[in-house]
Amino acid sequence: MSASGGTRAIVAALGANLAIAVSKFVAFLFSGSSSMLAEAVHSLADSGNQFLLLLGGKKAQREATPQHPFGYGRERYIYAFLVSIVLFSVGGMFAVYEGYEKIRHPHELEHWYWPVGVLVFAIIAEGFSFRTAIKESNELRGKLSWTQFIRRAKAPELPVVLLEDFGALIGLVLALGGVGLALITGDGIWDGIGTLCIGILLILIALVLAAETKSLLLGEAAGVDDVKKIEAAIVDGNTVTGIIHMRTLHLGPEELLIAAKIAVQHDDTAAEVAHAINAAEARIREAVPIARVIYLEPDIYSEAEAAKGPDREATPGGPTPTQPTGH
Repeated sequence: MSASGGTRAIVAALGANLAIAVSKFVAFLFSGSSSMLAEAVHSLADSGNQFLLLLGGKKAQREATPQHPFGYGRERYIYAFLVSIVLFSVGGMFAVYEGYEKIRHPHELEHWYWPVGVLVFAIIAEGFSFRTAIKESNELRGKLSWTQFIRRAKAPELPVVLLEDFGALIGLVLALGGVGLALITGDGIWDGIGTLCIGILLILIALVLAAETKSLLLGEAAGVDDVKKIEAAIVDGNTVTGIIHMRTLHLGPEELLIAAKIAVQHDDTAAEVAHAINAAEARIREAVPIARVIYLEPDIYSEAEAAKGPDREATPGGPTPTQPTGH
């Protein structure tokens, strides 16, 4: 995923959220609307989230060190996970608490035109930010559905901004509905109900973000298309006759580690095997440019060993001989 595209979406969202947060706090001070306060805190939390994403992108650019030989690419995943925590705690839980209190102790809205005007402005500003995120995502999404794009994306920035902006727009509609019903009925409880709905929505979005970024932190393999390209690039049909097994791992959104045991001819010389490995690495990097770290181990292919199937105990994280293998 393009880092520049993610940065543009983050900056657009940051500018929109800062302006919206200020306007919502002003509206809350004049009207006393709990929906406005919840939305103001939500926008402030979103602004902080955008700062976290930018900070994570900056830290991920550091050069590899002896202590961290594979670099700092996963910093972007860590800061994206922090975003989900902030959205859950500061945004969602605060809104739930504020809505609960407003339902228990409702009061009539004052200066109703402030919250209504600010909400309309916020919907326009968030719509601009959401449009930017959609535009940047469409350049990378291809034929994937939006759900598939969010689940399969290896760079966290665009999915995070997409979900945040989507949640913000729905939240603004809920806030507008709560304020509108409070004005029509004269009962401030509707403002509290709108606030409570906003909090539940933010918590659900935060849980989705947490689940997706947790998967990235644990380490995801290359996408299906990239795996096919890598497999095609490794085998030359001459010296490298096949792939015995292969593992791929994203060290960061634009950094891929590849480790494979490759089959070579029994009577190949060491020089021929070394040349074949170097050529295979060059083909892999040409086919998948984000392949930064490549380890190829030559071996003699055995039909008898292949017939036994994969050795689960040799897989990192797999069961050991003393552990049960499942039900």
